[in-house]
Amino acid sequence: MKNKYEELIDELSDQELVKHLYITQVLLIVLSIGIGWFLFDHMKSFLDLFHWKDPYIWLVGVPAGLLIVCIDVLFMKYLPSSYYDDGGLNEKLFSKRKGWEILFIAAIVAVSEEILFRGVIQTHFGLITSSVIFALIHYRYLFNWFLFLNITLLSFFIGVIYEWTGNLLVTIVMHFIIDALLGFIIKRKKRGT
Repeated sequence: MKNKYEELIDELSDQELVKHLYITQVLLIVLSIGIGWFLFDHMKSFLDLFHWKDPYIWLVGVPAGLLIVCIDVLFMKYLPSSYYDDGGLNEKLFSKRKGWEILFIAAIVAVSEEILFRGVIQTHFGLITSSVIFALIHYRYLFNWFLFLNITLLSFFIGVIYEWTGNLLVTIVMHFIIDALLGFIIKRKKRGT
C-alpha cells in the first residue's frame, strides 16, 4: 500500500519531476542571493569563500565524497532495502537519465545547496543551524528514520569539512561526487533488475 507521497511521485511524469528539481534549485539560488545580500557586507566577502587554487579541493573534497559513497554502498548492500526507501523519487529521477544528465543534475544541486547551506547559512548562523535546515529541506527523508539520520549526519560532516577548510569549493566538489556517483549507482542498479 502506497502512502500519499509515493502516489504523488508516481503521478509525476519524468519531465515534471526534472522541471520541479530545476525549479527548486533556482529557488535555492534566489534565496542565497536574497539572504546573502543582507548578510554579506560586500560581494567580495562572499567571493572570498571560494579558493580556486586550494589543494584541499582535491585532497579533501574528492576523497571525502568517495568515502561517503563507499559507506553508502556498504549500507545499501547489508541493510534492508526499506532503510533506503525514499518513496521511489531518487530511482525515478536517475534511472532513465543519460550520463551527462546525471552529471548536470549533480552539479546544479551541489552548487545551489552548498552556496545556500554552507556559504550563506553556515557562514552566518553556524554548523548546527545549517545542518538541521539542510536535513529538513530534504523533505522526503523525514518519513524514513534511517534516511533522515543519514542526511543529518552527512550534512554535519559536510559542514565540518567546510569549517575545517574554509573553502566552499571543497564542499561543492564533495557534494557533486556524492550525488553523481549515487545517481550512476541508482541507474546501474535499476538497469540490472
